[in-house]
Amino acid sequence: MGDGEQKNHLKAYGIAFWILQNDIEVEWLLNYRGGSFLIKHYTTIEEECIIRGVTYEIIANVQAQKIKSEIADPEVNQEIVKLEKAPKIAVYTPGGKQPWDDAVTMVLTYAEIPYDKVYDREVIAGEIIKYDWLHLHHEDFTGQYGKFYRNYKNAEWYRRQQRETEEMATELGFDKVSQLKLGVAKKIKEFTAGGGFLFTMCSGTDSYDIALAADGVDICDYMYDGDPADPAAQAKLDFNNTFAFKDFVLKSNPLEYEFSSIDATISHRSPESQDKFSLFEFSAKWDVVPTMLCQSHTSIVKGFMGQTTDFYTKYIKSDVLIMGENKALGTARYIHGEYGKGQWTFYGGHDPEDFRHYVNDPPTDLNLFPNSAGYRLILNNILFPAAKKKKQKT
Repeated sequence: MGDGEQKNHLKAYGIAFWILQNDIEVEWLLNYRGGSFLIKHYTTIEEECIIRGVTYEIIANVQAQKIKSEIADPEVNQEIVKLEKAPKIAVYTPGGKQPWDDAVTMVLTYAEIPYDKVYDREVIAGEIIKYDWLHLHHEDFTGQYGKFYRNYKNAEWYRRQQRETEEMATELGFDKVSQLKLGVAKKIKEFTAGGGFLFTMCSGTDSYDIALAADGVDICDYMYDGDPADPAAQAKLDFNNTFAFKDFVLKSNPLEYEFSSIDATISHRSPESQDKFSLFEFSAKWDVVPTMLCQSHTSIVKGFMGQTTDFYTKYIKSDVLIMGENKALGTARYIHGEYGKGQWTFYGGHDPEDFRHYVNDPPTDLNLFPNSAGYRLILNNILFPAAKKKKQKT
């Protein structure tokens, strides 16, 4: 199930996940025809591929062995990774309807991969320890409600979000929303340290790290938490607390739709047709982790905007692995790192198939984009925890 011959790359991942749920091993052939899955033949699997519109080939054992021996050649940049167990997936997302959609929940639903929803109450109660993989939905961990105040302070959804979040903070024993979100961010950090896989997109990337850096510092102005921000907040940030980012400067204007200097949205002035980023090619036999995360039928991926579109590389810590970049802009789109026993991936932008996704825009119909390279990167991360652990060499 690989390369350009595959009718539906996204649903192919769903098939692989379904097979793992049925306790059948899947071999992920990294870089073989753009990333393929090799599975023992069962009629039920074949039928499921037909139902879901996924292209497959039935090959003889001798052909399978020939493919494996070709991949084993040290000169060939390919590798075989055994996938053993379907990860338990949770998405951190509020229960109510929000005026935007989340790419991860959309692609999970489209690929027919099951997931649970968790939010502040479950995270603070420590329930995320039950899961292997956690995605942070479009979120603002700084307690500034996405800095939507200037444009949406009178919108019904904004007022409801603020009211409900303040009530949640009080219920869970926090004085302010910012303190609740920091508490959530720290619980998620513990989840990762204990061996969890954290994945997040758009504003769930930089706002998460900003919240961790601002532990104990008031960075919210009066319209967000009822009192002014600490005028010395910038000097009090602790970059040792963050996963990915360092030395960034807060955007202290409460009416500016931006959290800090990390985000490079303002640099994206080229037309949609020219906005692209490139995936790095890693050594499949030595750098197995990033090779898995970058599986695709193309190395050039269409750009897409978000509240956080991508990250200026000068604010990225030196031990962070950059997997996708826009070299001309000096930005990284797709980055990965380890924390404790766990791993995390940050992916900039909001919707890989909607260049400028605005508040209240209709959701993307993934039936129109079954071979989306941008969405494939999300699904690589979802299968990643199923891989038999093989220590990455750096």
